[in-house]
Amino acid sequence: MASKESTPTPEEEFQALQMYLNEFNQQIELFSRQFQFIEQARMEMITSIETLRGLKDTTDAVSLLPLGGGAAILAKVIDPDSVLVSIGSDISVRKTNDETVSFMEERITEMEAQGKRLAETIQKLQAQAAEVGGRLEQLYQAGQGQPTGRS
Repeated sequence: MASKESTPTPEEEFQALQMYLNEFNQQIELFSRQFQFIEQARMEMITSIETLRGLKDTTDAVSLLPLGGGAAILAKVIDPDSVLVSIGSDISVRKTNDETVSFMEERITEMEAQGKRLAETIQKLQAQAAEVGGRLEQLYQAGQGQPTGRS
């Protein structure tokens, strides 16, 4: 009797593996959303750098200034070499255009490293999920044609 309790039945193993597969898929979805968020932020930083470089040597640049609620106005950029940069926790500091570009490039490098780690984690989870899926398929194939004791 003790050996039967320690060895799961094929149905119990199948259910446990389904649970593991669901957990892997949920983790993959979570990490994929994080990856997409980081990628979007990275692309926004790249666009901001291009804009800052374009504004650097101008004296009469006009920009679209969002006001919120879907409203925006055209505004003249008075000093393109003075940029307020958010450094986190609702704190902003004034930096020069070049300092801002450098700061953003460093952040992009950090985001790329985070993205790479997330992609590796996703790949590992996908491999584990594939193994579990393969074992589920084996159990399913082995169970076909065999009576389960149910009518």
